[in-house]
Amino acid sequence: MTRTHRSFVRRVLAAVALGAAVTLVAASPGSAAARPAAPPVPLRVATYNIHAGAGEDNVFDLGRTARAIGDLHADVVGLQEVDVRWGARSEFRDEARDLARMLHMRVFFAPVYDLPAEPPRTQRRRFGVAVLSRYPVVSAENHEITRLSTQSPDPVPEPAPGFAEVTVRARGALVHVYTTHLDYRADPSVRRAQVDDMLAVLAADAGPKVLVGDFNAEPGAPELARLWGPLADAAPHGGMTYPAAAPDRRIDVVAVSPRIAVAGVREAVTTASDHRPVVADLLVPRPRS
Repeated sequence: MTRTHRSFVRRVLAAVALGAAVTLVAASPGSAAARPAAPPVPLRVATYNIHAGAGEDNVFDLGRTARAIGDLHADVVGLQEVDVRWGARSEFRDEARDLARMLHMRVFFAPVYDLPAEPPRTQRRRFGVAVLSRYPVVSAENHEITRLSTQSPDPVPEPAPGFAEVTVRARGALVHVYTTHLDYRADPSVRRAQVDDMLAVLAADAGPKVLVGDFNAEPGAPELARLWGPLADAAPHGGMTYPAAAPDRRIDVVAVSPRIAVAGVREAVTTASDHRPVVADLLVPRPRS
């Protein structure tokens, strides 16, 4: 944990302790209200479309990508556009595993595409999303949502994988973190179907939930409207995220379920990708005893 992150945690815990002390003074002795609630868990979550390890200059440099992620000091990071032995553009690297190794984090990779190797290579070509975590990953799943393939000559909308879910154990709290990359086309119909599919997945899970990703639409877009209610935009007045050097739209989003409080959100200024990462400081409720 970095000095900046430790300072954030200390400030949060001090505020929570003060609130609990006030509650104790105001309550009558022996009443249920006299028992303070367990303090929430500080959790720093980020989302970053890494552009397959290439910066806005289109130069592949996975070390630069790792440094940009490390500078966020996040506990959990959702990544989009992750190559695993995909091709020459990323030097046939396993970006998910290599970033986890460089950052000393756990990783779950959820491919959208899983294709045969191109001779003379033998390892399968995969492309998708990933989650990095400093906390233990209790479970992980690659869900299907509606997609319009970029690998088929005549695609039709159909279910396909690449919607990642991990459950992390953060200081006693179990948190579901989902990472998504929604359709980029101007026609919003596929994104609308993807929102419905994601909400169905989220509805099957109990407890705190965080959804991060590249939505390829701004939060106010009509096709995203059904998200807001089950979830809340963590930064409704946040800054722009794309393109990285001079962003003019906010399409990289952190969203949270109702009982999660947002302590702060910021966009990191970096051109290590064509997107800017977004990092959010959250307060996650502990499970009720």
